[in-house]
Amino acid sequence: MRSRTRRLAGAAALTRLCCLIAVLAAVGLLPWLSGRDPALAVLRARSAEQDPTEEALESVRRDLGLDAGPLSLLGGWASDLLHGDLGTSWVSGTEVLPSVVSGLQVSLALMGASLGVAVLLACALIAPVLVRGRASAGAWAAMLAAVPEFLLATVALLLFGVWLGWLPTSGWVGPENMVLPAVALGVPAGGLLGRLVADALPAVLDERWVELWRGAGVSRARIAGAALRRALPPLVPQFGMAAVGLTGGAVAVETVFAVPGIGRTALGAAKSQDLPLLQGSVLGLLALGLVTGALAAFARRRLLGPALRDASLALPPARPVRAHPAVPAALFAVLALTIGWGLLRDPYAVNTTARLAAPSWTHPLGTDGLGRDVLARLGHGAATTVGTAAAVCLLSLLVALALGFLPRIAEGAADIANALPPVIVGILVAAAVGPGTGGAALAVALISWPALSAHAAALVQEVRASAFLTAQRAIGASPFWILTRHVLPSVAAPVARHALLRLPGIALALASLGFLGLGAQPPAPEWGLLLDESRAYVERAPWAALAPAVALALLAGLAVSGAGLTRGRRTRRDTPAPVTKEAPVGV
Repeated sequence: MRSRTRRLAGAAALTRLCCLIAVLAAVGLLPWLSGRDPALAVLRARSAEQDPTEEALESVRRDLGLDAGPLSLLGGWASDLLHGDLGTSWVSGTEVLPSVVSGLQVSLALMGASLGVAVLLACALIAPVLVRGRASAGAWAAMLAAVPEFLLATVALLLFGVWLGWLPTSGWVGPENMVLPAVALGVPAGGLLGRLVADALPAVLDERWVELWRGAGVSRARIAGAALRRALPPLVPQFGMAAVGLTGGAVAVETVFAVPGIGRTALGAAKSQDLPLLQGSVLGLLALGLVTGALAAFARRRLLGPALRDASLALPPARPVRAHPAVPAALFAVLALTIGWGLLRDPYAVNTTARLAAPSWTHPLGTDGLGRDVLARLGHGAATTVGTAAAVCLLSLLVALALGFLPRIAEGAADIANALPPVIVGILVAAAVGPGTGGAALAVALISWPALSAHAAALVQEVRASAFLTAQRAIGASPFWILTRHVLPSVAAPVARHALLRLPGIALALASLGFLGLGAQPPAPEWGLLLDESRAYVERAPWAALAPAVALALLAGLAVSGAGLTRGRRTRRDTPAPVTKEAPVGV
């Protein structure tokens, strides 16, 4: 038994290593994978007036080593990387390493402040549970966890920076510049942490030892501390995933507030085709994710102590957040009415005489910078946003069902996928195939399967151990018959319902890529792109930004309330495995 366990662990470790090597190889081969001629971008960056003749382009290729094949290119990049050399920027001609180090310092400072905000918010959400013994703030925590960082950053900039003028809206000069970005990053993370602990604590406080301690006169503070220590170890991996989520969210937040962090550096390098700087920035972001996961594993081992490190420590079933059926119904009705009304209008009709017009009977949600009807663009953008999310959900479901039968291999690959936020993968995909809806969908699909795969693997293990399958084998049923008639039907339905719950979250992830310019391109009326386009004139026409912001907030609310309603009706088999990844964007 022990040797089998070691073999399975070895298979997971080997898969983890292979996936990591594949990611590093993809980063190293970016100049070759891009399919475009980087020499042209470099020539224009160096001298905008020089004609891009074949001789000039060939000279640039020789200068950058782009005339070599992919294997030579990868080998040279890996050799330089082992010597601590990240290359030279194609645009500025400066060393990449100092730029990456500088960006990492800014991002680490921002992430530290964000974690402080997250911990304070989580403590505020947990405190009522420790006092009253019930998760009274679970619904609020779930709602905060579902709000995308880029949406919260835009609203905070609009409210506290533009309208009230209390805090600076851009730059990185003093501590006051850190407040709004840290809040935008920390609030969703704090909501997630608070929700996880608040959901787990009531079941812990109902355990027999708590009653015995109370009867023995142990103080409430000591019982609360012991309950937290009991609840935290199984949740520490989820905390690590929340910290990884900060890495991806920092890209959008740094972009909104013009913070010179590593995320904004990576995004700018991708858009300018400065591939050496992009490679170094992505490596920095990947290192942050991997180190965070390793620290989470170390913290869990320390919390468990030597006696329990090799034991399976599971929490009692959590009391899930439940939603009243009227809440998701109302949110869906508002979204459906708005989208249906917008679909009756033309989203591309330009009227320059009505630029930035305020809401009126003619334009219920106003117009944008080109005089296009915001309601029309919001309605037609739903098809792009939600339709693409449905396709990603279906692809993730198929991958999860296949990998559910290979749990150890899937576990190793999932560790790497969990260390890569959607924005980072979106930057890589955009650098390789160019920005667009297809590239954004591919980026989200590449990392949206681990949660579903873990759920499928748990169900496969449960079904295979059931007595009725033993009876089927005893009467001579073939493996194919058992697989197609018993195992797959028992697994596919619960995992499909789980995938459907993740549809709004995936739509939010796609919107975040569109907001960063990595998804749908103008003039497509995609929700994230609408929010990005309206930032240029947010002071003059805030309604153009508020419309997609409110739509995305309603979508986040629908994700939370719909999940709460469904969880209240689930059976044990329908419950996702506790090892799945939690993410503010539902990926």
